[in-house]
Amino acid sequence: MRKVLVNIARLLLALTFILSGFVKAVDPLGTQYKINDYLGALHLRDMVPDFLTLSASVLLSAAEFVIGICLLFAIRRRLVSKITLGVMVVMTLITLWLAIDDPVSDCGCFGDALVLTNWQTFWKNVVLLIAAAIICWRPLDMARMISRTNQWIVLNYTALFILFIAGYCLYDLPMFDFRPYHVGANIQEGMEVPEGARQPQFETTFIMEKNGQRQEFTVDNYPDSTWTFIDSKTVQTAEGYVPPIHDFSISTEDGDITSEVLGKEGYTFLLISPHLEDADDTYFDRINQMYEYCQENGYPFYCLTASTDRARNRWRDMTGAEYPFYTTDETTLKTIIRSNPGLMLLRQGTVIRKWSHNRLPEEHQLTKRLEDNELGQMPVDSVPGKIFKLLMWFVLPLMMLTIADRLWAWTKWLRSGKAKKPEASDDSKNSDYSDNNPLIKGKKIMRKKIVAGNWKMNMNLQDGIALAKELNETLKADKPNCGVVICTPFIHLASIAQFLDQDVIGLGAENCADKEKGAFTGEVSAEMVKSTGAQYVILGHSERREYYKETPEILKEKVILAQKNDLKVIFCIGESKEEREAGKQNEVVKAELEGSVFNLSEEDFRKIVIAYEPIWAIGTGLTATAEQAEEIHAYIRSIIAEKYGQEVADDTTILYGGSCKASNAPELFAKPDIDGGLIGGASLKAADFKGIIDAWKK
Repeated sequence: MRKVLVNIARLLLALTFILSGFVKAVDPLGTQYKINDYLGALHLRDMVPDFLTLSASVLLSAAEFVIGICLLFAIRRRLVSKITLGVMVVMTLITLWLAIDDPVSDCGCFGDALVLTNWQTFWKNVVLLIAAAIICWRPLDMARMISRTNQWIVLNYTALFILFIAGYCLYDLPMFDFRPYHVGANIQEGMEVPEGARQPQFETTFIMEKNGQRQEFTVDNYPDSTWTFIDSKTVQTAEGYVPPIHDFSISTEDGDITSEVLGKEGYTFLLISPHLEDADDTYFDRINQMYEYCQENGYPFYCLTASTDRARNRWRDMTGAEYPFYTTDETTLKTIIRSNPGLMLLRQGTVIRKWSHNRLPEEHQLTKRLEDNELGQMPVDSVPGKIFKLLMWFVLPLMMLTIADRLWAWTKWLRSGKAKKPEASDDSKNSDYSDNNPLIKGKKIMRKKIVAGNWKMNMNLQDGIALAKELNETLKADKPNCGVVICTPFIHLASIAQFLDQDVIGLGAENCADKEKGAFTGEVSAEMVKSTGAQYVILGHSERREYYKETPEILKEKVILAQKNDLKVIFCIGESKEEREAGKQNEVVKAELEGSVFNLSEEDFRKIVIAYEPIWAIGTGLTATAEQAEEIHAYIRSIIAEKYGQEVADDTTILYGGSCKASNAPELFAKPDIDGGLIGGASLKAADFKGIIDAWKK
């Protein structure tokens, strides 16, 4: 039930973020306008340039969409769940402010596709915040739809796709138009109020200037031509039924001509520019060609703008425009078309076509009258057609990738389930499989079995070389059923590496420094260890912790540097006798892991070998019973699963390191969570060490 709850919360969040990000991406200018509304409410609008708000619009939409896809596919579950929770905390606080103070009428969460009141938005975010807390509580319960190795494909393809959509819609027009002025809409019908509906009251105010003095006028007392138009605004003065289109008006110095324009039979072109001062004049020649085409064929052509006479005259001087200019509310113009300027074609008040300034009709398209021209007909790119294209370009590739990934995982599972254990032959060196591989939840665990020798500060160079040679010859002749590693003092490494067959025996160091290089007399860096030919390094041994006061922070640095130099870390943890008698062994090993290796990414942690060494059993002759060792090993695996997931826990090699001998090794190694041993004194004699290695053959 817990997993069901987590995955329901995950799907709810995923679908919400995907929808929210997509509708923002298809209308980046609309999202920019909403960001400007927020900045205006905070009195910051003049401090933030338009290119920053537009960039924020695109990045916000992309971020939401990518988070949604990551949640859907369960990509980077821990990180994404934390990001989602952080986003929802911030958004819930913002919408609480909106609900209480009402600085803007709509938060813009879903653009124009779904408009919610501020209180509706707040309660929606409360639900999503609870869902985010649930997935953050148990992120690893989110079922993956695709393996980790292929997640980068989904992530990168999603980011490129949504950025392309935003860029395309910014260059052209929104792919999906959720506004009341969409192609096919009749503006007059959108302005109608059903019979008997309560009538809202609106008032349009015109700000005019004369002799340096500004004054506000309404339509009823609009002044004569001696006054200069400055701005206009339309506000609702009383509640009531609000039609989809309630603020569309076209006015001149002689009055309102809205009905005349919308009721005109035939075609009418409207050039839309909220502010001519900011309009793109790159293709003004095409606009002039369109006006000439209209003149030749008798089609009305009007420019609707909220700009002042000064801006209009500047536009005329700059572009040679001869078409008439009329006044319409700035917000209305921004709603009509997401382009400045943009061109709209009406036929008896119905929107037939829209063009951004980047996609205006070219001269070769204006050879026929609109009645006989494709331009005069409704476009053929229907909404179902656009949805089909999205399915083909985004959903289908991800679906195919997911199916292929799952099929590959399934066949791999079948192969591994049917695989026979490799024989001890010349081509099965250092096998990752063993006779004692356990079955956990019906799946054969493939983690590596290792017997590692820790020579500590024993044997001079000559004796060490002799022991290594003897082990090398013995194990080459009688192949081991597990991985074998010998970790020697620093002085032995380079000499032993010259003759050691590391396909049979891996070579490791007993320690390395927590610094890369520098004035640290007597220290040996991870880079130096690697340069000798070593593959492994032991870190966190109890003797280093006790005698040399190595703290979790020091060990964390050592682990990072060792992995940076491609050394495989055998990381030691374990409790003292006093801690065992106090029943604190679980608490101790968990703290040691959290302090030094649980900061690693999942990919880096997979390279760690854990060695549990009960300090009370090292060199004392005491040995934990097989049951005691299995119990603590199982606990260690459980906290790894809690941190990184069951798959990582099942793949992590955990060695036992407390007075392990040839006599007790078979019993210890038979336990399902014990994957080998870190051997001390018994590794100093070839026969004794070989006896422990052979425990994997029994």
